[in-house]
Order: sequence, then structure tokens, then C-alpha cells
Amino acid sequence: MLKLFINSWKVKDIRNKILYTLLILAIVRLGAHIALPGIDVVAIKASQNAYSTGTLYNIIAGGYNSRWSIMAMGIGPYITSSIIMQLLTVAIPKIEQLSKEGEEGRKKISSYSRYLTVVLALIQGIGMTYSYSGMFISDSKFLYVASVISLVAGTMFVMWLAEQITAKGISNGSSMIIFINIVSNLPNGIRTLVYYAQTGDATGIIKVAAILLILLVVLVFIVVINEGERRIPVQYSSKLAGRRNVGGQSSYMPIKVNTAGVISIIFAISLLQFPEMISQFIPAKGAFAKIIEILRMTHPIGAALYVLLIIFFAYFYTSIVINPNEIAENMKKNGGFIPGIRPGQPTSAFISRVVNRITLVGALVFACVALVPILLQWIFGLSVGFGGTTLIIVVGVCLDIVKSLESQLLMRHYKGFLN
Repeated sequence: MLKLFINSWKVKDIRNKILYTLLILAIVRLGAHIALPGIDVVAIKASQNAYSTGTLYNIIAGGYNSRWSIMAMGIGPYITSSIIMQLLTVAIPKIEQLSKEGEEGRKKISSYSRYLTVVLALIQGIGMTYSYSGMFISDSKFLYVASVISLVAGTMFVMWLAEQITAKGISNGSSMIIFINIVSNLPNGIRTLVYYAQTGDATGIIKVAAILLILLVVLVFIVVINEGERRIPVQYSSKLAGRRNVGGQSSYMPIKVNTAGVISIIFAISLLQFPEMISQFIPAKGAFAKIIEILRMTHPIGAALYVLLIIFFAYFYTSIVINPNEIAENMKKNGGFIPGIRPGQPTSAFISRVVNRITLVGALVFACVALVPILLQWIFGLSVGFGGTTLIIVVGVCLDIVKSLESQLLMRHYKGFLN
């Protein structure tokens, strides 16, 4: 991997993309320290636990350690709007048709996602400003309005920066911003572990060492699962073209262990923490407060729902990405077949069976990994700011960066060879 980065740095075009990406990520982190107009930063920091890292959704959005900044919502509303548009692609035929119209259709869907991001950012910004009541230097309505506008503008700016990374940088922009937000919380998590080790006796040090060992094992496990795939053999029949036989090659169709990846986890987190977001508008009292408490992932019922939602959304997202009927039809048109399986409907049924089985395995594995921080809190009584889900995201983004650099180096090699 180190050799890959060294080779990438030697190529001027790739080096410029890397520097451009780093510059935008630096702007994102700098913006996370620009305070909202009229906000009392000292009062907000005092309301936070010095050794707390916040909810996972806040960590992904990048807004917990800088809840007082103009980028407190981060890229969260854009992620939510993208999720909603993916769901609507299945539910609304017109949007599904747009998704099949190539580049122009994707541009229209992206425009709809941006408009929806503005609406969601406005709603969330109002709720966040309402939760800041009493933390402004005055009760002026102008400051409240300015706070909402600043939060919406900050989210739209982060969304634009993510699109710039995707277009001119390396890897996916949204993933890179989520990655840098998670990494920015890493020092707080390390400080938490050091605090636990220093305040306790020898048992505290043993607990911290056990946690680090578990996280290392989980990290290796995630890399193995992330790269795991089921390869279905495909044989192509030969055709007579003039006096020569063309085709007859053997290939395979790779199916990842978990096609949905971390998307299913983000979907599940967003749904479980929706009542907690509503509590920004409505005071959590009585039955509503009890519902919020039950749906938290540290509660046994919330943890069970978390696992079920991850499995459900893994199947849901996989059904959007992989269409067995379409794959079987394209395979049949190109003269391909799976050895021992008849073309057409039997091939489609076979692919569906394989995808369902491997998706269940991948979803269960990712659900178990996502429960690691919860289990650590139950077993050791320690709450750290990084765990299974954050490791899945970090590893996934790192692997995407490596693949992106490899593909760009390979493309340049081919261009140099042809020239």
C-alpha cells in the first residue's frame, strides 16, 4: 500500500487530485470551528460531557464536537436525502425510469436530491436552533433566523465540497467527508480510553487493553469480509464467425458478501434515532421519553431492532442493486450460461437464491460488528467513540481510495503504452 501511494505521488495529475482532496477536507474541518452568529460557545461546551463523543449519527455528520458551528449538521441532510431518493426510485415508476436514462437521468435525480437536502436541512436547522434556546447571547429573533440560515448554508456548502471531491479529487466525496469527521473524533476516543486507564486500578488497564485487542481483531475481520465475494462461474458458448470460432470463454460473476455495505447500517441508525431528532421540536416527556430510551442502541430492545433493521435494509438495498431477472436476460442474450443451470428463469432463480443466502451472511456479520461498541459498554462498562460501525466506514473508504488510485495508475499506464 505504501508503494502505491509513493507511485501515485510521483504522477503529477494524481498528486494534484490528492492535494485538492486534502485541501477540501481541511476546509471542512476549518468550517467546523466557525461559530454560529450570537451563540454562546462556552455554554454549549459546558453542557457536553468532556469524555463523550455523542451518538453515531452525530459523529458521521461531524456535528457533535462542534455543535455550535455553522457546519454542525455536516453532510447528514444530504445523506438522508440520498437515502430517500433511493427508496423513491423503487416506489415511484417515474423516478425509476429516470435512473435508467443514463447520465441525464442521474443528473435530474441528483438535482432532486439537492432540493430535498435544502428542505431537510431547513427542518433540522430549525430544530437544532430551537434546542439552543437559552444559549444565545440574547433572545433576539434575528439571531435565531441567522442561526437557521447559517446551518442550512453550511450544509449546502459541505454538499458542494463533497461533489467537488467526487468530480476533481479521489474517491467519493460524501464518503471522504464522513471519513474525516470520524477521524476527527478519534483523539476524543483515545482520550476517553486514557482517562479510563488512569482513573482505575490495574483492572482498568486490562479492560482498555482488551478493548484495543478486540477492535484490532474486528478491523482485520472487516477487511476480510469487505473483500469477500461469491464467484458464480459463467460459460460463454462459441459462435462461428466466418471460418473461426469466436467465444467459448469461461468467466465468473462476483457477488460481494455484503452488497449494501455500511448503507444498511446508516439506514438503521437514521430510523432508530428519528424520534430523538423529533425531540428537538417536542420536549421528551412521559411516553415519548420512554420510547426514545427504548430505541437507543444501548437498550436491549433497541439493539435487537438495530440488528433486524440492518438485515432488512441489507436485503432492501441489495434488491435495488442486483436484479437477477435482468442479469439472467443479459447473460442469455450474450450466449452465457451457468454450468448445470438452464438459461432464463432457472438462472434467475439460482442467482436469487445465491444472493439471498450470501446477503443474510453479510448482514449478520455487519450487524454483529456494529454491535461491538454496545457489547463493550455492556461487558466492560466503557463507552468509546469508535467501534464496529465507524471501523466499517473507515475501512471501506480506505479500500475505495486504494482502488481509485490503482485504477488511475493503471489508466495512465495504458495511456502511456498507447502513446
